[in-house]
Amino acid sequence: MTKQLLAKLLMVALTAAIFFGCDNTSSPNREKELFTDEWRFHLGDVANAQQTNFNDSSWRVLDVPHDWSIEGEFSEEHPANVGGGALPGGIGWYRKNFQVNAEDTTQLHFIDFDGVYCNSEVWINGHYLGKRPNGYSSFRYELTPHLKVGENTLAVKVNNDQQPNSRWYSGSGIYRNVWLVKTNKIFVDHWGTHITTPQVSKDSASVALTTTIQNRKSSEAQVVIKNQVLDAKGSVVTENTKEVKLEKGANELQASLSIQSPELWSIETPTLYKVVTTISLNGTIIDTYQTPLGLRYFSFEKDKGFFLNGKSVKIKGVCNHHDLGALGAALNVRAKERQLEIMKEMGVNGIRTAHNPPAPELLQLCDSMGFIVMDEAFDMWAKKKMEFDYSHDWEEWHERDLQDLIKRDRNHPSVFIWSIGNEIYEQWDSTGTPMAKELAAIVEELDDTRPITSALNDPQPSNKIYQSGELDLVGFNYHHEDFEAFPENFPGEKFIATETTSALATRGHYDMPSDSIRRWPIKWDIPFNEGNPDHTVSAYDHVSTPWGSTHEETWKIVKKHDYLSGMYIWTGFDYLGEPTPYGWPSRSSYFGIVDLAGFPKDAYYMYKSEWTEDTVLHVFPHWNWEPEKVVDIWAYYNHADEVELFLNGESQGIRKKEGDDLHVMWRLTYQPGTVKVVSRKAGEIVSQKEIHTAGKPHKIVLEADREALAAGGRDLSFVTVKVLDKDGNLVPKADNLIQFSLKGNATIAGVDNGNQTSMESFKDTKRKAFNGLALAIVRSEDNAGETVLTATSEGLESAQVTIKSK
Repeated sequence: MTKQLLAKLLMVALTAAIFFGCDNTSSPNREKELFTDEWRFHLGDVANAQQTNFNDSSWRVLDVPHDWSIEGEFSEEHPANVGGGALPGGIGWYRKNFQVNAEDTTQLHFIDFDGVYCNSEVWINGHYLGKRPNGYSSFRYELTPHLKVGENTLAVKVNNDQQPNSRWYSGSGIYRNVWLVKTNKIFVDHWGTHITTPQVSKDSASVALTTTIQNRKSSEAQVVIKNQVLDAKGSVVTENTKEVKLEKGANELQASLSIQSPELWSIETPTLYKVVTTISLNGTIIDTYQTPLGLRYFSFEKDKGFFLNGKSVKIKGVCNHHDLGALGAALNVRAKERQLEIMKEMGVNGIRTAHNPPAPELLQLCDSMGFIVMDEAFDMWAKKKMEFDYSHDWEEWHERDLQDLIKRDRNHPSVFIWSIGNEIYEQWDSTGTPMAKELAAIVEELDDTRPITSALNDPQPSNKIYQSGELDLVGFNYHHEDFEAFPENFPGEKFIATETTSALATRGHYDMPSDSIRRWPIKWDIPFNEGNPDHTVSAYDHVSTPWGSTHEETWKIVKKHDYLSGMYIWTGFDYLGEPTPYGWPSRSSYFGIVDLAGFPKDAYYMYKSEWTEDTVLHVFPHWNWEPEKVVDIWAYYNHADEVELFLNGESQGIRKKEGDDLHVMWRLTYQPGTVKVVSRKAGEIVSQKEIHTAGKPHKIVLEADREALAAGGRDLSFVTVKVLDKDGNLVPKADNLIQFSLKGNATIAGVDNGNQTSMESFKDTKRKAFNGLALAIVRSEDNAGETVLTATSEGLESAQVTIKSK
């Protein structure tokens, strides 16, 4: 991907964010406001904390989204264990007081939670509203019957005490956004629109809209419904108006619209429209509701793979868990956007929401940035994977949770695939078939426009979920050795690699020789007592799990065959928990192509050389070694037919990729100095890179990804910290302790360095560098102004960067 195209996509994302709005979508007749400021929080169970007269004056005041687990200390004694990130769970209470004015009493009031982990219970003014066990589901309660003029109290109890309940780090608390919604008594219902596009071409598009309208008045009502399609500039491109009689209760209405010469949504140009639905009573608009719309058509074909708008497209996707590294599970839109920017720069065009419903904001970003999303519902069904997991709530809640996921997400143009499960244990017994049929029926009743898959880690024709006949796409988790035989083993079926690779790496660490493949651990359920004593994993692409592959092994196969529609790599980013192949003191994963702090590992550039049009020449490792050490040097490159390496000015030979090679290698005896690599095409230089032997740590350099923020306490700047020698070379093993201080209108939201074994707190003002790098995350405050971040370390030149908020 060219930098110009990436810049264009990011501008599209910014425009869409302004156009659609991730926060308030209020109109004069419907109010939707972020309900996230100034909650009171207490960690631990408290009797009667739901009562309005409960004294919470000593409780901590904070804003949500909030994750209390990330604030804790790492310990192997925590019941979540290292699989859950070695951080604490427990029980927490949140309370918020708010005012209701007399004029508001004619309106209906609702509270919307985008996600609470987990087992949340909610009260308003002491009245119990309900419980939601699933920590990833979005849900709504009506407050209206229990409100009073004056002060009202909302109380939320969150119980993440029974652990382990997750195979990865879950976080704890009200970790996604909360919204207060006010409507009139006639209104579009929650997730009350469903848009389909029966016909789309470059010449025209038809839009079918089903709208559920609630009439809470005491009698039927005659209203006018207007539906308008607006383009990104806010211009009306088509509309229709209908006068209807609404019965009391729920009313389902149909509408059709036609758009001429539409701008199609694609990966490269994710053009967005929106549908604005208004309800008028006696000439006055009483409700306005907005729904995103992207016009695109697609298909999966058994022989040719995936087509978008008639064009063959290979899905080049990644799986990601929901945590945001040092920020934990607490949602931040800018942090999500940064992750997607880093993936887009690598050439990624697909995201799998492994293994649960995502934050709504992730899908809004994917809509505006152009990603092919596999939206996944469950990690387990009735058979448990962890002692206290969702299987205990399956019978009572799975239908509601799946329905809510589909209704919430079905209007997003970025959602192309529904996944009803990941590595479900029922695939091995007879219950898998009827359960898959039930789940598929729930999906199809609510949305029959997208294919259904399930991520099968035993992708055989005998698989009981596959035998249900309900999978439109046969989802392969791993088994790359069986990809090429797919047409013979599954005749007439369509393929998607739901999860691949599981390669392992520690950024900046290298073990020789690099051309020997290592499969760590020996088996998934056997403790791994080999490997490196410091729990590192070599960052050459030569270490993977035994069920997975190196990055090159799988991509070489997928790129060759059209019928292999695409792949979702495990994973785009390292994540908290599941530190395969190690146990304690490792506490985060090694799977990511990018580390937990957001720093790319070397394999990132292999994909970039294959998946983008950017000119790539990436040479590694560093050039600081013991005397006479035999060192392998790899190069990923493109747009060239040869590369030549020079050591201290002397050629070490020309290398060319042959066959299906994705890198080239030289094996050298270490001599301090300079490694220079030159790529050429037809004898002309395309690119060149130099790596110098670094001296002692001398200075700090700070690089902010953004030096201008929006005030308001939600925007972030991610500041990379580099430890350099006196000549400006990164010191590859530098581990200096960096101290941070701020002057101005901002706070430090988190610190990190990408080290999977670091026991340092993410919520600190200091961090050791890891292999020369560290990260500070600066958060804007409510007021605009200028902030100076200073980084110091004993014996090093300090550094500053100025960040302005507007």
